Amino acid sequence: MSKIEFRNLYQQFFGNKAKSEIKGATHFQLLNQIFGNVTNFNGQIYDEATVRSCIHTIATNCAKLKPQHRKSRTVINDSLNRILSLRPNQYMSSFEFIYKIVTQLLCSSNSFVYIHRDGFGRIVGFYPINFSNLRMLEYQGETFVEFSFMNSKKVVLPYADLIHIRRHFNENDIFGTSPREPLKMPLDVLSAISQGIINSIKLSAGLRGLLQFKTVTPDDKQKKKKEEFVNSYMNINNSDGIATLDPSAEFKELKVEPQTADEGQTSIARENVYRFFNVSEDIIRSKYNEEEYNAFYSSVIEPIAIQLSLEFTYKVFSEKEIGHGNEIIFSAERMTFASNATKADVISKLMPLGIYSINQACEIMEMPKIDAPFADKHLMSLNYVDISKANQYQKVDNKDEDDGNNGSINKNDDNKTQLDSGKDTESENDAND
Repeated sequence: MSKIEFRNLYQQFFGNKAKSEIKGATHFQLLNQIFGNVTNFNGQIYDEATVRSCIHTIATNCAKLKPQHRKSRTVINDSLNRILSLRPNQYMSSFEFIYKIVTQLLCSSNSFVYIHRDGFGRIVGFYPINFSNLRMLEYQGETFVEFSFMNSKKVVLPYADLIHIRRHFNENDIFGTSPREPLKMPLDVLSAISQGIINSIKLSAGLRGLLQFKTVTPDDKQKKKKEEFVNSYMNINNSDGIATLDPSAEFKELKVEPQTADEGQTSIARENVYRFFNVSEDIIRSKYNEEEYNAFYSSVIEPIAIQLSLEFTYKVFSEKEIGHGNEIIFSAERMTFASNATKADVISKLMPLGIYSINQACEIMEMPKIDAPFADKHLMSLNYVDISKANQYQKVDNKDEDDGNNGSINKNDDNKTQLDSGKDTESENDAND
């Protein structure tokens, strides 16, 4: 039954034309490594509680990102956008999809997502690949990746159809560096502390002491006496905790005070793990304030969002489509890390500038949208004006100076007219005389 389930899952992930090998393919030669091989074994890193808490915190917050297909900064409501934002494949929601990608990235510093296209080249799904081993291959000038799985199954996929996200990208030419070595010492310290606490509890729960005989007693009798005492006192059915001992022997308890790491030493060990993942204890425990979360978003979440946006855009679209403004953006619009007071302050400052509509303001405040045409309009305060029209709006214009000069000229012209009228009157009087 399990083989049938895997066969179906294998086909649904990679399609019926998926190949397990390519005859004639050769190893892809890297510059600083002999072969492009990767073993996806995290050395039980994910099994350690502190590490898993860090990974879960980062992955959960990254999963709040909203993938969107945009063209010239406008969201395109097509099938690609619906697949990304709702259900990238039939087994994962968008939240689980991003969570798995980020978890794989933090565990092994490499995360692969297969872009599944139909016979017409249309994208029908995205599938994160959880592999055990991989190797890079080359065939007829094209690069391929051969993935091996835990049940010995294999699949060979074109690297062009794989979204590859990397972390600690330094030593290898293609792949991110595994976190095993940097985390080995901090995890060994945490493991030793945990084992010390367990041993301390075991020592404290037991009764330790000497059974001293007052007379010379043969070894076999000492052994028998000891077993009788242990069976009497340490028996699980001995609910009253009382044992008997005759006067020939005396029990002297030995006080054992086991030493364990104090809180300061334990905190230092955990802090080393927190620093590796660039998180704080307040972030892990969800006790952060607004400033702390903004710092966490800027330093941890946003870089991953940028990586995802760039890689998805390049692998999903052709060069021509990218040139026409198509892109995949992992938006942070669902990440409400601001307090209500801060949200209200932002809305009060940006809404009068026409940046937000009423419905956008409602979305920021996590309120239901208003089903009315006016709610989608962008309003602007009359206290702001186009800088090129500011003087005109305030009725201050360069023409005022000219008008002033023209006014003086007109006044002189009026005086001149009056003088001329006077001369004409005098002339008429002289003529009558």
